[in-house]
Amino acid sequence: MRRTREHWAVVLLALCATAFSPAFSSEHSGANASQVEEPGVTAERILFGQSAAFSGPARELGRNMNLGIEAAFQEANRRGGVHGRQLELITLDDAYEPEAAIANTRKLIEEDGVFALIGAVGTPTSRSAVPITAEAGVPYIAPFTGAIFLRDNTDTGVINLRASYFQETEEIVDRLSRDLGITRIGVMYQNDSFGRVGYRGVRRALERRQLDPVAIGVYPRNTTAIKAGLLDLQQGKPDAVVVIGAYQPVATLISWARHVGFNPVFATISFVGSNALAGELGPDGRGVLVSQVVPFPAAGNIAIAVQYRRALSAHAPGTTPGFVSFEGYLAGKLTITALEGCGPEVTRSCLMESLNRAGTIDLGGLRLEFGEGDNQGSDAVFLTVIGQDGRYHPIRTLRDVMP
Repeated sequence: MRRTREHWAVVLLALCATAFSPAFSSEHSGANASQVEEPGVTAERILFGQSAAFSGPARELGRNMNLGIEAAFQEANRRGGVHGRQLELITLDDAYEPEAAIANTRKLIEEDGVFALIGAVGTPTSRSAVPITAEAGVPYIAPFTGAIFLRDNTDTGVINLRASYFQETEEIVDRLSRDLGITRIGVMYQNDSFGRVGYRGVRRALERRQLDPVAIGVYPRNTTAIKAGLLDLQQGKPDAVVVIGAYQPVATLISWARHVGFNPVFATISFVGSNALAGELGPDGRGVLVSQVVPFPAAGNIAIAVQYRRALSAHAPGTTPGFVSFEGYLAGKLTITALEGCGPEVTRSCLMESLNRAGTIDLGGLRLEFGEGDNQGSDAVFLTVIGQDGRYHPIRTLRDVMP
């Protein structure tokens, strides 16, 4: 797998290829494709499903992923669809809970008959849903998670768009230690599969530098019960804390820390939901670091960012562009590109094969590359910081932004 840190203006944002299980075999390809009635595909439409958090403390993540996907789909539909078919999306709320994700996934596949799932939110929900989609031979496109288990096994029909959590945490620890000389680093994480994989990423990055966390705190998923974890962090006296969580508990932790005079450098990863985090923190957000896995939504020198803002404005006028909805838009564009590569005869196996054989694709200035046995598209990670103006700013070196 490639490892790059180049500026987004020239970065190769690879959109993955994946080997796939017998469920994704050549059963529906070739000359017999036109004789097969593929679930979710009619002469007029292609039906997708999304199970994501639309309620609870992670709701803005699901809402914004959905916003971006729909912006991409409606943009294509206004041009006549993909080979004459309109793209439709059914959404179900799992509130970021694995049990609900299981029920939603079964309903979308067995009752609604979707062609593929797209834009799921979270590690614990994806861990529960993927065995179901893999068994049914249903593609699982661009989940909003950097979980390693979705990348280690490429036989499940998963298409990853973003860099992994290991890559994000490596970048954070590297920049803290290299730019600022910080070695006393603590970790606060959500006590579930998402939090634990992020914690593992921080530990791996520290171990590469012969370091250990000086403090560890945990909190339960879908709560803001962070006070016990905050006390544990304070006892270790870290100079920086990497927080693995969604925007509400992360914001609650940082605000309480500021309130009690505990002021290490706080850093968190992209899953936090950048716009929502900045909104929750207000003035307390100044100096908070967030790793990102997509270009700046407001970039004027990247055509795909300009297209995204135009599509977002057409779909939801007045909506503020953001990192999460931009990732949703990229997920939609990835799907559309793969479908266009299939031609009029659309099958699930063709969708996967289309990515395998596509080679390099240029989506408006972003070159998308595919690799055999690599179902993760982008390896790019870069740091941003919340400024005094409450907005995100790119970082070349932390020495420029930290006191």
